[in-house]
Amino acid sequence: MPQIAVNGVELNYDLTGPEEAPVVTLSNSLSSNLGMWDDQMEALSGYRVLRYDKRGHGSSSAPEGPYTLELLADDVIGLWDALGIEKSHFCGLSIGGMIGQALALRKPPQLQALMLCDTSSRIPADAAPTWDERIATAKADGMAALVEGTIGRWLSEGFIEREPERAEKVREMIRTTSVIGYAGCCRAIGQLDYTDRLSEIDAPTKIVVGENDPGTPVEANEVIYQRIAGSEFQVIPEALHLPNIEQREIFNAALTEFLAKH
Repeated sequence: MPQIAVNGVELNYDLTGPEEAPVVTLSNSLSSNLGMWDDQMEALSGYRVLRYDKRGHGSSSAPEGPYTLELLADDVIGLWDALGIEKSHFCGLSIGGMIGQALALRKPPQLQALMLCDTSSRIPADAAPTWDERIATAKADGMAALVEGTIGRWLSEGFIEREPERAEKVREMIRTTSVIGYAGCCRAIGQLDYTDRLSEIDAPTKIVVGENDPGTPVEANEVIYQRIAGSEFQVIPEALHLPNIEQREIFNAALTEFLAKH
């Protein structure tokens, strides 16, 4: 896949679909790569789909952090500019949804509509030690030490048993994430505090969340829905943190129906 110099880093990206079609940009979770969206590609075949590895992830470069959500949003704007994209929908999951909020608050002219998935608008102060522990574990023992704990929050036991190949693909994404990039993005997440600014977002917005997401629960996503005027909200049943994989058909319908409106 090609790489492009953006905002001081080399970003790995994949841009496919009809050149004249509307553009959809997909932004993945912490410790994953653009392959996280493989199950969406067929449903989005009528769109020009831009997937990318955020800095520190996948095949993008991983400079020393810490990073900020504003920096990660600027990477998206830089990517759009470098590729000559004048308008794009944006769909982000987890930290991708946090980047989406930062992006919408920056109000770039390219942003057409926003789908925020399994995310949050504020990290409570008492959660800081959790992020410190995860960074310390990654630095001491490598990303492999975080794989099982992470996948247990992301995918249900039933799904892992039913679809072991898909679960293994997720494990591999976590395992192969750069420790430096992981730590940099963890620090960005730790600074998340957009709740009081959400009313400034004026892009058409839909919020989607897995019913049983333990990390960014339904309640955290409801807060975003309540603060963004005119937004839509949908809970995806029997899914944890990655409904785009665990309940891909329901997720894909939610995504394509929203895009079709805007």
